[in-house]
Amino acid sequence: MNHQLSLDDVEALAVETLMSAGADKAAASAVARSTRLAERDGIRSHGLLYVPIYAEHLLCGKVSTTAKPVVTTPRPGAVRVDADHGFAHTAIDAGWDAFTAAARTNGVAAMSIHNSYNCGVLGHHAERLASAGLVGLCFTHAPASIAPPGGKKPVVGTNPFSIAVPGEDGKALLVIDQSASAIAKSEILLRSREGKAIEPGWALDADGNETTDADAALAGSMLPSGGYKGFGIGLLVEILAAALTGANLSTEATPFSGTKGGPPGTGQFFLAIDPAGFGGDGFASSMQRLALSITGQDGARLPGQRRADNRARIEADGVTVDDALMTRITSAGTAK
Repeated sequence: MNHQLSLDDVEALAVETLMSAGADKAAASAVARSTRLAERDGIRSHGLLYVPIYAEHLLCGKVSTTAKPVVTTPRPGAVRVDADHGFAHTAIDAGWDAFTAAARTNGVAAMSIHNSYNCGVLGHHAERLASAGLVGLCFTHAPASIAPPGGKKPVVGTNPFSIAVPGEDGKALLVIDQSASAIAKSEILLRSREGKAIEPGWALDADGNETTDADAALAGSMLPSGGYKGFGIGLLVEILAAALTGANLSTEATPFSGTKGGPPGTGQFFLAIDPAGFGGDGFASSMQRLALSITGQDGARLPGQRRADNRARIEADGVTVDDALMTRITSAGTAK
């Protein structure tokens, strides 16, 4: 049997489950909003699928239920947030106003987060900046899952980056959101949950052999997108989101899945650029011409358009959740 949920239902279910697992209202609400946005955009791997994992990590101590983010501003254009081993979402919210205000004052500002955890769909944070009229460039790293070319031992995580550019009416003109791996690890987790094979070129098993078995992939390593170039992107993100923020390196972070180890202690690094401080109106005009050079071609679309197309449909039709996932969610939200 399937359950049909509205996006309001999705958000309420996430809040209830996370609070039952020990999260306070602010943390539960921030993560629930992220869950809603993921489902709205058709990114199932970061939506309700992750709620039982979040709840499990609250219960086992990977995510602190008493975290209080601490925000400091060591320089006029620098905002630093200690997430106190809580959800990244609350730490990002805590530093947000100071971060965006600094970007408008200085033309550019950066926010670092450490002692953090999974921040959900990275592109949503970049899009939030774009909706405020700022160019958003965001980085987050993850527990090691990608081995260097020629090696077998993971060194960096899937380590995505995202950039979003402001458009008209408070919406992003385009959003690029991509990981250093051939596919997001959460997609392999989803296939594992569903008992489905993964695609060739996604991952290696523990012996360094290419595999289409999702469980073998989770025990092995992800393949970088574009070979050594993808690994280079992973290193770029590692430098900014881990080394620069003072977070654990990906090799030092505990997994985002399962109960093994304590808090992962990962990090995020966000840049915000106010176009008015540089190109002014010329930037908007240039971006419109650039976008037209893509959309003017039959079959071509701007990055992020598929997610945008999903929104109207899912906002109208809601989200279908099968019995198995609903059971995992409702049973997860019970503190032990």
